[in-house]
Amino acid sequence: MTHQTIRILGLDPGLRNTGWGLITSQGNRLSHVAHGVVKSTPDLSLSDRLTELYRGLTDVIDQYTPHEAAVEETFMNTNAASALKLGMARGVVLLAPATQGLIVGEYSANKVKKSVVGVGHADKNQVAAMVQRLLPTAGIVKADAADALAVAICHAHHRHSR
Repeated sequence: MTHQTIRILGLDPGLRNTGWGLITSQGNRLSHVAHGVVKSTPDLSLSDRLTELYRGLTDVIDQYTPHEAAVEETFMNTNAASALKLGMARGVVLLAPATQGLIVGEYSANKVKKSVVGVGHADKNQVAAMVQRLLPTAGIVKADAADALAVAICHAHHRHSR
C-alpha cells in the first residue's frame, strides 16, 4: 500500500513573531521542507500588524502550497491586553490558511509536546532538540519555527484521528 504525500504547515501564533514550519508526511515518514518566522512591525497600529501577519502567511501558503495546516492553541496567563492581542493574532493565523481552503487542525501545547517529546510539560529546548532529531535536514531551528514544526509533526501523527 502506498501512502499519499501530504504537505503540512504548522503555525505557532504570536503578534510579534508567528513561527511557521512545513513538512511532508508519507505514512510514518516525515521530511522537512521549510521553516521561518513572519514578523510584524512593533510600532505600527494593531490593524497594520495583523495585516502584515496575514500577508506574510498567505505568501508562505502561496509559495509552498500545503495541503493542510495546524495551529497551536495559545495559553497565556499574563495581562488581559496581551492576551487579547495574542487572541487577535491567533485569529489571523487561523484565518489565513482557512481562506485558502486548507483544513486547519488545532492542538493544545501539551498535545504538541507529548506528540514530539513524549511528555506534555517539556520545555522549549526539549521540543527544539526533538524537532532537530526528527527532522535532521532542518538544521538548527530557532524557537518560534521549531514550535511550528512541532505543531506540524503533531498534526501528522493525529490528522486521521480528528
